[in-house]
This record gives sequence, structure tokens and C-alpha cells, in this order.
Amino acid sequence: MTSQTASSIHIQNFYLSYQDRQIFKNFSLSMKGGKWNVLLGRSGVGKSSFLKAIAGLLPPSTYQGTIKADNGSLLSEQISWMTQDALLLPWLSVLQNVLIGNKLRQLSGAIAISETKAKSLLVDLGLGSFLDMKPDSLSGGMRQRTALARTLLEDRPIVLLDEPFSALDAITRAEMHDLTFRYLTNKTVVMITHDPLEALKLANIVYVLKGPTISSVETLTPSNCPPRNIKNELVLKEHETLMKQLSNNEGLS
Repeated sequence: MTSQTASSIHIQNFYLSYQDRQIFKNFSLSMKGGKWNVLLGRSGVGKSSFLKAIAGLLPPSTYQGTIKADNGSLLSEQISWMTQDALLLPWLSVLQNVLIGNKLRQLSGAIAISETKAKSLLVDLGLGSFLDMKPDSLSGGMRQRTALARTLLEDRPIVLLDEPFSALDAITRAEMHDLTFRYLTNKTVVMITHDPLEALKLANIVYVLKGPTISSVETLTPSNCPPRNIKNELVLKEHETLMKQLSNNEGLS
């Protein structure tokens, strides 16, 4: 598959309600192309709904506003998306699950996702010995890494990640941070996390979403270039700043 140029994402006059609750109201935001844009917020604030809207997975009748790329093209044709749930097909092996895009889009030959590339990535993700195993034989962290591999192999210019490392232990998480960051160089990444340190390790810019109704964001541009050492003194100071921003929040479910 051929990589495309990463685009910025522009959200204008965005309104979204859920179960009679106004989540977003007259919200506008531009997220930088080719950068890691990390959405940070407490549970229930609306991060996942926002990501679904960007991915084009919410019915148009449920929200108002425009979501578009730099040139006005449809984002849905440029996006790969990793959900909180692995969404693996239980009757397929690890390798078959990460190559499912070929079958769904009937791709073959040079335009298909390479099996060799898939196996190489799965080895890098620590799954090289589990290629033929089915999802019910895997741990939660292994299923999450399989879903991550499937997303990375799509090689789209815009990558949406909804808590992609949440099921991993601390050491594996740190390793996956570094690998994923390398793999997504020059992509437009929008990632959701609840972890301020994870945001500070990976983000070019952090957007803090605070309820009960979101009409704007607070932003933080961390010092130095990602991925960062989370023990760095500047990072720890910025962590304190984010914790203060997050603690000043209302109306969470």
C-alpha cells in the first residue's frame, strides 16, 4: 500500500449530544498534520464519541458541524482506527486478523498488505510465536497488540488510537510506545489517553477536554521532542500542570 501525505484535521462548529446530555457545543479545533495530537480527559467527558465522529462512525443526524481534512476531502478514506476493544474475529488467527483488510477490500498483489511485513511487525510486537493462535487463547494485552498491528499495517495518513496501550503492563507499554511512535513517523495521529504521563511521552501537543459541556480545549505543548523520558524534570513539571487542569473539572458521569 502507498503512503499518503498526512493532513491536518479541522473541526468547526461541532455540536454533539448523548442521551439528552450536551457533550460538545460550538466546538472548533485544528489538529496538526504529521504530529501526535493527544486528547486527555477524565472518564465520561466524551473523548471516544469525538474520535468516532472524526472516523465517520457516528450517524450525521447525531451531530452538527464540519470535520474535514486540509483539502476538504473525506477523512474516512484516509483513516485507520483502533478502538478500545480489540474487535478481533474469533475464528481467525493472529496473522489472519491483522491481514483482514486485504480480504475486506479484496486487495491482492502489490497493493495488498504484505504478509512478510505483517509477520515482521508481529515479531517486533512480541507476537512472533503466536501467529497461528486464535484470540481466545491470547491475553488481553496480546489481543490489544494484535489490534495495534492491524491498525499500523493499514498505513493510512491519519491514525486514530483510542487508549491503544491500556491493557499492557508497564514494561510492555513503554516498549510499545517507542515502537508505535517510530512506526507512525509523519502520520497525523489522534490518540486518546487517561494517563498524563503517557500523553507527555508521546504528544507533540496535548488537548485537555473538560466537561460537562466542551466548547474549547486547554492545550499544552510539551518541551523537547517526543518520545520523551517521563522521568525528565521538565516532563514531571508539565505532569503537575496537566493534573491541575484535569482536577478542575465538573459534571462527569
